Order: sequence, then C-alpha cells, then structure tokens
Amino acid sequence: MSESTGTRPSVVVLGGGYGGIYAAKGLDQVADVTLVDPSEAFHHNVASLRALVQPEWLERIFFPYSQLLRHGRFLRDRAVAVDGRRITLASGEQLEPDYLVLATGSSYPFPHKSDEPETATARAKFRANHDELRGAGHVLLIGAGPAGLELSGEIKAAFPEKRVTLVDVNPDILSGPYEQELRDELRRQLDKLGVELVLGSPIHALPEVPPGVAAPVSITTEAGDTITADIWFRCYGVSLQTGYLRGSLAQARDEHGYLRVDEFLRVDGAERVYAIGDISNADRNMAGWAGAQGQLVAANLAAEITGEGERKAYEPGPIAIILPLGPEGGAGQFPTGVVGPEQAAAIKGRDMLLDKFGELFDVPAAA
Repeated sequence: MSESTGTRPSVVVLGGGYGGIYAAKGLDQVADVTLVDPSEAFHHNVASLRALVQPEWLERIFFPYSQLLRHGRFLRDRAVAVDGRRITLASGEQLEPDYLVLATGSSYPFPHKSDEPETATARAKFRANHDELRGAGHVLLIGAGPAGLELSGEIKAAFPEKRVTLVDVNPDILSGPYEQELRDELRRQLDKLGVELVLGSPIHALPEVPPGVAAPVSITTEAGDTITADIWFRCYGVSLQTGYLRGSLAQARDEHGYLRVDEFLRVDGAERVYAIGDISNADRNMAGWAGAQGQLVAANLAAEITGEGERKAYEPGPIAIILPLGPEGGAGQFPTGVVGPEQAAAIKGRDMLLDKFGELFDVPAAA
C-alpha cells in the first residue's frame, strides 16, 4: 500500500512515456512519487527510425528511469487492474496513492516503437532489423501516414540506392487535418528521393513474411496492382494500453477507447485520477502534446499540494507537425503556415529532439 510520508502526499504515475516522465519529474520536489513502467528505460521513440538506419543512435535513445527522479522511486512493474486509485501490479503489490496519473500510452508496430522491455534486447532487435534492411534491395512500407513517410525518408537518406515503395488505402499521403500544401511538399520531396507511391486501394492481405525480415514479399491491391519486395514494414496500427482499467475507470472510456477527461485532465467520475497522453481524449496522439499534458498535471497538482499558484485548464494544441524525411529533408505545418526541409531539419530532423530528453534525465549531450 502506498501511503503519504509526513506532509507529502503520494502520487503514482502509471507509464513512463512522454507524458508520464514529465508528470513524475514535475512532482518530484513536492510529493512522494512512484513511477511505474514495465521497461527499464524510457525509449525516445521519436528517434527510432533514425536508429534503425543508423544503429549508432541506439546508444543515445534509451534513458534509464533510475536517473529520472531524485526523491521519488521507479518501480519496474505493470498494472493488471486499476479501479479508482486502487492499483494491483503484476508482481502482486498493491498501491493506493493520494493521486493517480494514468499515462500508459499506446503500442505501435516495431520499429516505430520498441516492444522489448529490456534495453539490451531492444537494441539487439534494432540491430537485427538494420542488418536485414541493409541486405534488401526493395523495401515495401504499408501505411503512408507520418510513420511510413518518415521511414521512407530515413531509408532513402541512409541507402539512396534502395528502391522504396509506399502503399496506402487512402488516395493521398498523410490523411488527417493537414493542409494540402504540406502533402504536396512532401510528395515533391518523395518524388525527388525516388520513393514510389501506390495509393487509393486496399490490399488483399498483409505479407506472410514477418515485418523486418529479408525474404521475398508480395502483396496485391484490390485495384489489381502486385508489388514484390525483399523486406516490408508495417507503418500503421495504434493500440491503446488501457486493458487494466476496471470499474468506473473502464466505463469512462469513450466509443473509441479513450478516457474522457475534463479541462484539467481529470478522468470523468474519478476522484484525484488524471489521464494524459495517448489514452486521453484531451488531444491528438502526439508526443509533444503528451509532454505538455504531463507538465500541466504536474503544475496543477503542485499548486494544489503547496497552496501556491492556480490551476490552469488544458488547451488542445494547434494543428502542427514536423515530419522529417531524413536528417536534411521533410516538411511541417504550424499555425503560421507550411515549412520546408530547411526548417524541418533545424527543428527536428538533425537531432531528433535528443537534447531536451538528455536534460530531463540529466544525461550529458552526446558529442
């Protein structure tokens, strides 16, 4: 059972993704914080695709949770049942904190997100996929959303001689609330890179070969196109991690599986329970918005705990995205308009935002 120590209330943060690490770090000075995650390290998955084509990045994109908190603790475990603030972990340990922050996020096909809790095993899987990719002449990517577009750019930047084919059921790339100007700019760059697009028709079935394995691959679209390749990757398929919810928390999910929250990110019908990041209906599923929500919850709870400051409501972020196509390519959209490769590279493409997370975990910047 988790209990307060002295006058410091207890806070459990379930999930150490982009929202969870900011929430836990922001409350470390004012509360007894326990961060719970089944992995031993935070995986900066924004840089995963760069690490796939440049394995030297693997030494830079995993940050041990043991380095995040100075006062609180990291508990390597996972929730199997959460009802209100009552938490049962896989180990059998039970927690009931004064405040609970749900930040368990989502899963996504490898290599966009790692599915290995051990850092050494995760790195080994990336290296194995890199070796398979390096030996393939033709790469098939299924899904022309942000993940598929970014992976095509990374592959072409690292291996310009490779043939890359991007397939999607939608009639254009990058479905969603984006300006057509952004799609047009990305398509211009993809064409220059030599990426082939097959759009507008469903495929009959996924390849029988596992993703990331070099072997003959063949798919057929309903329009009658047959594409053969030497390796393929799945670039779509988000799965929310909320299967542990019980009782009123399970009932707080909307028709899409997201937890309904109010303007302060409190879960509907739950006392002192917050939900942030991908599992919340507060905003779109993006790492930046998850981090902003984690910071907001931490600031609001700190104000409540210390009696200093006022709570602030969360305001959904504007339509914005930066989509690198390799270290020097890509494009983005902000409220001020669409930006091209120079801005995309400067904002994200060259360093993949590594420095900010190094600072959060007190890790010196890599040379």
